[in-house]
Amino acid sequence: MTEALLAIGGEAPPRGVLADRLPGFRLVCAADSGLDLLAAWNVAPGLIVGDMDSLSDLSLLGRYPGAEILRFPTAKDDSDTEIGLRLLRERGADRVVIAGGGGGRLDHLLAIRALFGRACHPDEWHTAHESCFRIGEGDSLSLATRAGATISVFPVGEGASGMESEGLRWPLSGLVWDACGFGLSNEASGSRVTVRAGRGSLLVVALR
Repeated sequence: MTEALLAIGGEAPPRGVLADRLPGFRLVCAADSGLDLLAAWNVAPGLIVGDMDSLSDLSLLGRYPGAEILRFPTAKDDSDTEIGLRLLRERGADRVVIAGGGGGRLDHLLAIRALFGRACHPDEWHTAHESCFRIGEGDSLSLATRAGATISVFPVGEGASGMESEGLRWPLSGLVWDACGFGLSNEASGSRVTVRAGRGSLLVVALR
């Protein structure tokens, strides 16, 4: 499996959240000020995309001579995050992990959330305080956590049913959600939580 890292602007997770996985990302892309994040993490991107309107210092672009740089106009249909995601998929990424994008404008947060419902979607999204995981229909996710940790679950798309869970205070089994349903502020009962999607995909949000 080819895993890719897409670094974007906004509040980012501590480096330790992804530190063990950084050597395994075969594709690394910075979208605009996501390059600031990669520079702070001492990770060299292979691809840099965006209009560069929020990059802290344009001279950073010269720090990575081996990177492919694709600059776009500010007035465009797709966001820098969308562009980076699409290019990573086109270049063979089976799984795309987004780092950054927390805090800031609500419309930007909602736009990233909407990406999880597309055919060209991210699989994980890590911000300063949360980690989000998309579970495809029929797939499962197992997370190491702690008792009392907050876990929320949302349907992706038109709704979800047939899901199951282990390690949650309020089990998901038997629930049927339409597109507006969700399970907010559930709690881990122990050190591990497992969620299985049935009909429809799910987005699991774990607070750190």
